[in-house]
Amino acid sequence: MHLIIHHWDTDGVTSAALLVRALNLEEFMNLTAPIGEFRFDGRIWGAIERAEKLYVLDFNVPHEVEKVNVPTLFIDHHTQPKINNPLVEQVNPSLEGEYCPSNSLVLSEHFGIWNAWSALGAVGDIGEKAFEIEAVDKLLRKANLSRAESLRLVELIDSNYIAMEREAVEEAVRVLLENSVRDLLEYEPWVRKAEAIREAIENAVSSVEERNGFAFVEFESPFNIISKVARKLVWEHGHKGAVVVNKNFHGKAQVYFRISREETERIEMGEVIARLKELGTNTGGKREVLGCICERGKIGDVLTIINEYLG
Repeated sequence: MHLIIHHWDTDGVTSAALLVRALNLEEFMNLTAPIGEFRFDGRIWGAIERAEKLYVLDFNVPHEVEKVNVPTLFIDHHTQPKINNPLVEQVNPSLEGEYCPSNSLVLSEHFGIWNAWSALGAVGDIGEKAFEIEAVDKLLRKANLSRAESLRLVELIDSNYIAMEREAVEEAVRVLLENSVRDLLEYEPWVRKAEAIREAIENAVSSVEERNGFAFVEFESPFNIISKVARKLVWEHGHKGAVVVNKNFHGKAQVYFRISREETERIEMGEVIARLKELGTNTGGKREVLGCICERGKIGDVLTIINEYLG
């Protein structure tokens, strides 16, 4: 069995679909982790035990990949250490000090497969800035997708993980494989979820507090909207960065910290992530963003560390 483990967002879903097409896989299983948690749970480890070949895509879990005991292709674009496990082939431009905006583009380059999914993964990870990338613009034009339609498709695909529907995230890979990208714009299950989520995001953004150019937002919601709120505040509202806290997310707390590209010169996100992990939190990210899940009682400790870097 070919087993694909992928991130829950658009970049992860499109990467999985690209891999299936690149390898012409007729039989495969694709799984995502518990949404918001950077780990393999028992369901995933059980599937790995039955797998002949494992693929880990856009999911920054080198600590888990070190432990796998089957031949593995690990394709990623997040900052991470070199994997020592001899069963693992690690493809990641960050190991050479290079930046790539999305995993879909890394995978497309690796296999030589390029289509609208390659572009949508980039749009999912860096938003409208992706349209400045020549390859992305060219692929979207070829697919006859406008920029607004591309952003809408990302919103629809992401609605599955934002609604915390793990199985819907996994099913999204097959939905991509079985439908044209234009048909997905009217895919009813995703459209309904996206509308409810959009309303929740607007409510959160309306309660923003600004300090020294940084936006701070606290709210409570069952939707996994912290990354969307942070992107909106940094990309659309022009804040230098955003600290977004969901104080009660299914009994846990979520903290999301995103900074503008200019602030990456001043703030070493990898250092912040390492310090938050030392608190016993579940934290991951890359050079401009981190996501953290912790006990509600640890919110203050997490924010104290983040505030040290905000000046």
